[in-house]
Amino acid sequence: MRKTVLFFTVIGLAGCVTLPPMKTLQTELPAAWQDSGQAKAPDNVAVAWWHAYNDPTLDTLMTEALAHNRDLHLAAARIEEARANLGLTEADRYPEVQVGADVGRSKITGKGSTPLPAGTPLASNRFKLNLQAAWEVDLWGRYREASAAARANLLATEYARHAIQSSLTGTLAQGYFDLAALDANIKLAQDTLTNRREAVKLHRLRFEAGITSELVLRQAEAELASIEANLAQLGQQTRRQELALALLLGREPRAILQTDIARGGGLFKLAVPPAIPAGLPSDLLQRRPDLRQAEQNLLASQARIREAGAAIYPNLSLTANLGTESKALADLFSGPAGIWGLAAGLSQTLFNAGRTEAAVQAAGARQDQALIAYEQAVQVAFKEVLDALVAHRQAREIGLAEADRTTALKRAAELADLRFQNGVSNYLEALDARRNLFQAEQGGIEARRAQLAATADLFKALGGGWEP
Repeated sequence: MRKTVLFFTVIGLAGCVTLPPMKTLQTELPAAWQDSGQAKAPDNVAVAWWHAYNDPTLDTLMTEALAHNRDLHLAAARIEEARANLGLTEADRYPEVQVGADVGRSKITGKGSTPLPAGTPLASNRFKLNLQAAWEVDLWGRYREASAAARANLLATEYARHAIQSSLTGTLAQGYFDLAALDANIKLAQDTLTNRREAVKLHRLRFEAGITSELVLRQAEAELASIEANLAQLGQQTRRQELALALLLGREPRAILQTDIARGGGLFKLAVPPAIPAGLPSDLLQRRPDLRQAEQNLLASQARIREAGAAIYPNLSLTANLGTESKALADLFSGPAGIWGLAAGLSQTLFNAGRTEAAVQAAGARQDQALIAYEQAVQVAFKEVLDALVAHRQAREIGLAEADRTTALKRAAELADLRFQNGVSNYLEALDARRNLFQAEQGGIEARRAQLAATADLFKALGGGWEP
């Protein structure tokens, strides 16, 4: 009867704690990604999506960054820590065996209250060698769930490293495109500067000959100074961009100051990868490492709920020891010196002021947080894909418009020069035409950079590209 009462008492106590329900991932995504004016899909886009730009220099910089970037090194160290934590958690599921040796010498008093028999030695030795084993039987899966949580944490840490790598490669590609655009703007400014200097020389000769007014000369000189100032600003921006890229590459401080970033063929030599083909499934989004990381975090939180819930059940522990003990070292390994022991223990928490219930509720709250974090990650990923699609389409349209604009303004500048030379119009008209042409050519460079940047964002948003 006592055993029956005890059994039902334990079961009743366990029933007082209710585990929160396990949440499932439910995200509503469209069946496929859509974009207007799509090009044909590439035959193959590997994980190293930057190869699609056909720039060996960019490939080399990516390799350097993946090998030396400090953020990646830090993420790798976190993975090793998570792997070690998994090993510690797994160890709790197995018996612990220890070996111990004990040597001692002691003396008792011969003048105590209890008389000792004659000839009793007052000093004695003690030698002991013992092997002990202890094991807590995982009846309710407490340690199993702890191992599952640690394993999910390890996977989440590995996906976190992939997410850092994805961010690094995307940022590096963007920075490389920015640098190429700055180089293109510098080349444009240098060419324009040469033309402006020739114009100033011509107008100075015409002014000295009395053919033109001083106003025309000063306008030409002001335009020359404007281009020179613009060129100086571009040089400063280029150096800043080089330093930013050197930091991404993980270069040492001395190397950052002494070396320049290698250049490829230039902005307009970079291949523009085809945009995402219509009809690709939207579940490509699931390849993103940040989503996989959030998913593993949710699984870890659910395992922690089950681990906390297992604490409401009794614990069964087994212990054993085997060894030998004697007063003389010579007798330590003799048959009569052997000792052994076996024991089993069962414990059940009857009252802990609600600690177990609070632990379960806290684990449930962490599950809710992990689920919300996953849903937020999906929302962010979905937005990034749509933003990249829109940016790519708009950059392509802007690039075509800027090309048409540049063509028209080239002809307009030629006609304005002819009108000024023939005395039909003043120099200000020709100057405005040249300024407009310069701005249009800058716009074409920016449109090209934006188009390349949008494809890099799209690669990153889709988790590294796509298969046709």
